[in-house]
Amino acid sequence: MLGSMRRRLESKWRDMWQALRLLAPTALTGFASLLVSPLVVLTVVLALVAPGRRLPGATALRAWADTERDRLDGPVPVSPDTSLRDPVVRRDLAWFGMHATLGMAVGLLAVVLPLSAVNAAMVPTYWWVVPENDPVVATYPVTSWGLALLNPLVGLIYAALSLYALPPLARWYRALSRRVLIMPADNRLAQRVAELTASRAAALEAHGAELRRIERDLHDGTQNRLVAVAMHLGLVERALRRDPAEALPMVLRAQDAAADALAGLRDVVRSIYPPVLAERGLDGAVAGLIARCPVPCSLTAVGPLRAPAAVESAAYFVVAEALTNIAKHSGATRASVVLSREDDLVIEVHDDGHGGADEESGTGLAGIRRRVAALDGTATITSPPGGPTLLRVELPCGS
Repeated sequence: MLGSMRRRLESKWRDMWQALRLLAPTALTGFASLLVSPLVVLTVVLALVAPGRRLPGATALRAWADTERDRLDGPVPVSPDTSLRDPVVRRDLAWFGMHATLGMAVGLLAVVLPLSAVNAAMVPTYWWVVPENDPVVATYPVTSWGLALLNPLVGLIYAALSLYALPPLARWYRALSRRVLIMPADNRLAQRVAELTASRAAALEAHGAELRRIERDLHDGTQNRLVAVAMHLGLVERALRRDPAEALPMVLRAQDAAADALAGLRDVVRSIYPPVLAERGLDGAVAGLIARCPVPCSLTAVGPLRAPAAVESAAYFVVAEALTNIAKHSGATRASVVLSREDDLVIEVHDDGHGGADEESGTGLAGIRRRVAALDGTATITSPPGGPTLLRVELPCGS
């Protein structure tokens, strides 16, 4: 019988310890959430004033909520949307409000009960050294040995509450947090379908924009140059009929116009899939972009970077657009590009400019996001006023 009681007691201690491991950090993170809650409320108000715009600070909120999902052994959602329309963002906000209030209260209770048990048990060892006019206050003011010796009994009550109340409290709060933070499987499937639908729409939009750009380049550039070649050849024909001696300069001008048209056509071809990618690989192609960047820039390539052609092409144009943005808008004195690959191809572009990058101001960030979304990738930008700015892009490589 004693052995059975000891095993049950050991089991209770283990359950209480597991409950403390879950709830004690909740008290700290809940208090931190409470401190920043006015800022979160302000960002929600701003997002409601401008419907459809991304929620300011949504990336930080997602990271904060994902740490809790990880503690709860739940799946971390992948959602490129950062507006209030996104169900994941709404779940993050609901959890944040619960965590800053109920979570902090539950965490504090989990910490206070065991500490109260220890304190009550220790009162007889130190109450007598405390000044008479400032008695020890545990459960009640202690002014005599009789009252002091009652405190260990009260401590046993606190200990029993800790052993028997904290484990179910932890299970209840864990289940509540999972219900708020983690989408049911059916909803996750529906969200994934919505994400794929959005990615397909982004791919079609990016494809359409690319076709329009190629058509515009051919129409405004190459076609005009070829028309010039035809005009020069027409003048050459007339000169040959009238005075062959005058034809040579016109032939040379026609030759220059043809070379110019060929160069324009080459540029259009390079904009579809740069030959340098096939010749030098992604790191070599990006090194060429960096060499032409007017802002001093460094390149760090980690590991083998070979990826499917569509992924390499998208990565190349992302870096090209990012470096163009830095040169035109950032006011930076230094920039860096980091390329790495494990499962996904990761691109990080950093600059020390004045920050405040805004996708709505036509800086090319929206185009980068569309190009990345077309490959089911993610693009996040951190650009506080005053800088620095970090663009991070992850492109799935299908392996």
